[in-house]
Amino acid sequence: MTQVFLLPDLGEGLTEATVVEWHVAEGDMVTIDQDVVTVETAKAAVEVPCPYAGVVTTLHSAPGEELAVGTPLITIAALADAETYRTEERAGAVAPSGGSAGSPERPLVGYGASEPARRSRRGRAAARAEAASVGPEPASQTAIRVISPLVRKLAADAQVDLASVTPTGEGGVIRRADVEAAIQQTSAPAATTRVTSAGDTRIPLTGMRKAIAHKLTTSRREIPDATTWVDVDATELMATKDALKVVRPQDAIGILPLLARITVAGLRQFPELNSSVDGDEIVQHGRINLGFAAQSPRGLVVPVVHDAHTMTTAELAAALRDLTEAAREGTLTPAQLTGGTFTLNNYGVFGVDGSTPIINHPEAAMLGVGRIIDKPWAHGGQVALRKVTQLSFTFDHRVCDGGTAGGFLRYVADCVEEPAVLLASL
Repeated sequence: MTQVFLLPDLGEGLTEATVVEWHVAEGDMVTIDQDVVTVETAKAAVEVPCPYAGVVTTLHSAPGEELAVGTPLITIAALADAETYRTEERAGAVAPSGGSAGSPERPLVGYGASEPARRSRRGRAAARAEAASVGPEPASQTAIRVISPLVRKLAADAQVDLASVTPTGEGGVIRRADVEAAIQQTSAPAATTRVTSAGDTRIPLTGMRKAIAHKLTTSRREIPDATTWVDVDATELMATKDALKVVRPQDAIGILPLLARITVAGLRQFPELNSSVDGDEIVQHGRINLGFAAQSPRGLVVPVVHDAHTMTTAELAAALRDLTEAAREGTLTPAQLTGGTFTLNNYGVFGVDGSTPIINHPEAAMLGVGRIIDKPWAHGGQVALRKVTQLSFTFDHRVCDGGTAGGFLRYVADCVEEPAVLLASL
């Protein structure tokens, strides 16, 4: 019996994914829950485990192809069918050194030559790097070891010289993944960019950039947004951060956690802004899942602190720190990138004073914070040098009017200028 494994639902709202790398080849044995492929969604790179055991008979897509959720991903021949498949492959196999197909001198692909289950990508990369550093033995000493006729055909169709391919299979056997890696190395630049006769470089929107473009376009098209802003004196907030560093050095509570604490409190005061529009209904969310902008190797991402309203300031700081580190390492999961109800964007880290945020659809609002710098400021009846920042707030005008948006922004500004104000609502 053969089983066709379809691309599963990989997270909230994700309808498609791009194949990044196959971890198995046609003819390989797989076990239940073995990771067989890495796909890239609009949220993250995800390793997909296969729920079936047996021999891989068909990979339904190549690296770089985009698949919709629910389309065929891989076909597995189980039990007796797997044995039949291996028998057919053995009958058509080409001996590596001119011997018969049934020669015992080499293993068959899928018959003990596959990689161990759940071998990490880092391990595979290290193995390939080690093999590359050693290099294949000269052809005069060792014949090229290719067992599967499928691999030979793939190499021939792509005009890949097998002598230049680094094998990773057991006993130095060249596997399908090795040939595909060689093809990708030679074709990737042409596949990703195109230079016109006028000297223009045309770069296709793919992967995360495509997802970002789609989300921002949807936001601008569907949400009637409005933006309001205010300059605030953040001197006391900076002093609070410094004081916490002295009394609670183990918690590492910086400016972002304090701003997150204030934002959550503001959303409790103005729940209309912790909402989204669903058709003809406004959905006010009972949970505050706070997203924040962070840089990753794949570009700008928005990790989400789920149930931020249940956390202390120290717990918020720890969650923000962990998610930021995961973003930098590129290890965020789809669950950590979905489900947000409000976004905090600290674009001051880029050295800019202000911005007009684009709402992270389908949320209803976003708070932006500019850089904190020394400026002349009226304080205590005199002009003094103070720590000043700009808060900008963009909101969906369908969920509230300007009075609510202004009330939220004023509350946040008051808490930044006088952190003690926060105590009144906790």
